[in-house]
Amino acid sequence: MNNTFNRRSVLKGGVAALGALSAPSLVGRALAADTIKLGSILDTSGIFDAYGKPMDMAMRLAVKQINADGGLEGKQIEIVSYDTQSDMALYTQYAQQLTRKDKTDVVHGGILSASREAIRQILRKAKMPYFYNVQYEGGVCDRNIVVTGVTPAQQGEVLVPAAIKKWGKKVYILAADYNYGQITARWMEKYAKDNGGEAVSVDFFPLDVADFGSTIAKIQQAAPDLILSALVGGNHMSFYRQWAASGMKDKIPMASTTLGVGNEHKVLTPEEGNGILVAYNYAPTIETPANEAFQKAWTEDYGDTSLIHEIAVSNYQGIKVWAEAVRQGGGTDSEAINAAIESGVSIVGPGGKVSIDPKTHHATLDVHLMEFENQQMKVLENFDQRPPVDTQAVCDLSANPDDNTQYEIKID
Repeated sequence: MNNTFNRRSVLKGGVAALGALSAPSLVGRALAADTIKLGSILDTSGIFDAYGKPMDMAMRLAVKQINADGGLEGKQIEIVSYDTQSDMALYTQYAQQLTRKDKTDVVHGGILSASREAIRQILRKAKMPYFYNVQYEGGVCDRNIVVTGVTPAQQGEVLVPAAIKKWGKKVYILAADYNYGQITARWMEKYAKDNGGEAVSVDFFPLDVADFGSTIAKIQQAAPDLILSALVGGNHMSFYRQWAASGMKDKIPMASTTLGVGNEHKVLTPEEGNGILVAYNYAPTIETPANEAFQKAWTEDYGDTSLIHEIAVSNYQGIKVWAEAVRQGGGTDSEAINAAIESGVSIVGPGGKVSIDPKTHHATLDVHLMEFENQQMKVLENFDQRPPVDTQAVCDLSANPDDNTQYEIKID
């Protein structure tokens, strides 16, 4: 995950709701010794705040609901939160503070993979359970972490076949030039091949690239049936605008594994975004009791549901998964959490059923195939309980409980 563009226009109207974010970092009921401490490290200011602020809001809503239901183990949850200001160095500093000074019982946090890796070993060494609730490239195998975000294979196995069936077999892949984009591109190639298609080109772009004129010309010359995009971040948003401005958007359609995860489709105009296919765990328009209750509670606390996005929901669901693990395990320590996770923990959240795979500590999730229509996500098809097959290919914590690796997944 990455993002460098300012979406304050998207966040307009939510400023009042976000006032709590500037309050002291110890939040909630009057602090007492007999509480369970939940640590949070997120980018709630800086260049990644459009991701981090709604994630923080979702965390606070989840904790409020758990406390209203009696808390956990007869105790209320106390939030200890830190804003990294989108500075990777502060992740390390705050992780050490949470473990040594604050002595929290769990940490939920991190947005970019770099932020996860900056704190994962610190939390593992302290035996402090860590929940990473964000879409990422897959492959982390560590008994101390639980991952609740969607991974590339969970998306790709849905998105790529649908795009090929809809538009044709000749695909052109664009991706960010770092681990997420590189790994996702390989999954795109695999699923294209599995469905009778072929990748005519795979192009990678550093995150600071914003001029796609030569790329657009190259795509025109290749004349693919469709584009598969794993572009990431603010500079790469320029591609979607330049593609539409070139007049090519209505000639060569597109599917993406990243566009919209942080409400980027609300920054694009309908003319720039309409018709692009995506696949995510959370579909805002799904009419389920859990989603309707979540949106109602969000509205009561914050007023503006337009701020909700994929990884805000992942964070909300991750906290609910942790709470269920505490209940089932009978404690907040790492062994109690692991015992519960490895015996099978699931909850029903706004994105559907979230089941944690005991061997990988990754989530099995519903995935919704959607297309953008007038800055909204229109659901085309639902796919229930997609397992994290990418990470399952490399990670088995039942057989290797001491594993501590981020694997580079080999894709046939």
